Amino acid sequence: MCNDYRLEVEIASIMEDFDALEINIEAPEGIPNVEPRADIKMTDTAPIVRSIEGRRGAGELVNRRWSWPGQNRKPVYNFRSEGREFTSGRCLILADGFYEFTDPEAPKQKRLDKWLFTMKDHRWFCIAGIWRAHPDVGEAFTMLTMDAGDDVAPYHHRQIIPLTRDQWADWLDSNVPAKDVLGSLPNGTLPVTRVFPPMPEPSLL
Repeated sequence: MCNDYRLEVEIASIMEDFDALEINIEAPEGIPNVEPRADIKMTDTAPIVRSIEGRRGAGELVNRRWSWPGQNRKPVYNFRSEGREFTSGRCLILADGFYEFTDPEAPKQKRLDKWLFTMKDHRWFCIAGIWRAHPDVGEAFTMLTMDAGDDVAPYHHRQIIPLTRDQWADWLDSNVPAKDVLGSLPNGTLPVTRVFPPMPEPSLL
């Protein structure tokens, strides 16, 4: 499952894209000062847009911790979406890529192969998430998951849920049923690149 993702796009550019979609983004704690990061990992703090109850087409931009402690104290960084409605606490997790890891092709290579998934035709996207308050860590978020779609299935049997731009306002609106928003994307929507070990340079011969 996804325990590492990327956000290298500037917050100012992200705010412009929300504005173009007529989604009103407020920043009650000020615009987060977020450095571009190639790796955001569980327990890190990262920006999310969370829903504002009773206001369609609006959200709050805040910085929050990724994952809260579960019953066994392990971090809850992924959360199954099946059979749940999520009538409160919805959020959009800002990203421009996410990673999956597989067994290496070379038997002598012990480290896992690292694959980067991005969104076709867009520099960045949102991942469906939820947030909640936890007595030990404060407010934190997690990524929702589902059975893997065509693009992710060769690498893992489960996946997080990237949303297309026309789904963002619906996910922030708790009156829209979760099943009407959450689903796999068409084949070819999530291009993938191996980032470790690096792909060999093409031969010039």
